[in-house]
Amino acid sequence: MELVVARIGRAHGIKGEVTVEVRTDEPELRLSPGAVLKTEPATVGPLTIETGRVHSGKLMLRFAGVKDRTGAEALRNTLLIAEVDPSELPEEEDEYYDHQLMDLDVVLEDGTEIGRITEISHLPSQDLFIVERPDGSEVMIPFVEEIVAEIDLEEQRCVITPPPGLIDEREAIVVSTRDEEAAAPGDATDAGDAADATSTDAADSGDKA
Repeated sequence: MELVVARIGRAHGIKGEVTVEVRTDEPELRLSPGAVLKTEPATVGPLTIETGRVHSGKLMLRFAGVKDRTGAEALRNTLLIAEVDPSELPEEEDEYYDHQLMDLDVVLEDGTEIGRITEISHLPSQDLFIVERPDGSEVMIPFVEEIVAEIDLEEQRCVITPPPGLIDEREAIVVSTRDEEAAAPGDATDAGDAADATSTDAADSGDKA
């Protein structure tokens, strides 16, 4: 199976080095010196990584046969593609390759169907599942332990426990309405109790921060 592992960015310096936008959780495995990668467009490759280093938080690569800035600039926006065994699993527990998660059925703990994973977005802060719902709309599910309860590759499903409003905005409206009703002033004692509770919450938040 072929997977996109990086996109080539700008040339760096005058000796053929380029920056790369990493699209794999295992750059040390997929983008190490000696790796031979296919490319998109295919006419540019294959490319063999000659050297690699991290500079100012960015991965820099140099490819065999690319000796100057002109050659490096010609590679800009090229996708680097690795051949991966479909049965291969990441070394870390509870980690998955994108192709293993694509098309998984997303359901709630009670079995309610939410949709199907059609895309995975890798953001600096977290990964997101883009889920297509039966009506054609999309919802973004953060891939975090608090929300994604189970990944079952054998059953091809992803079980989630979303907070109110993540899946259906109407849930958030209902919860908000209930909160407002609970906080509505009844008598002076109730109002005071509510104020104390709010203050306590604020203090707790400060402690956590």
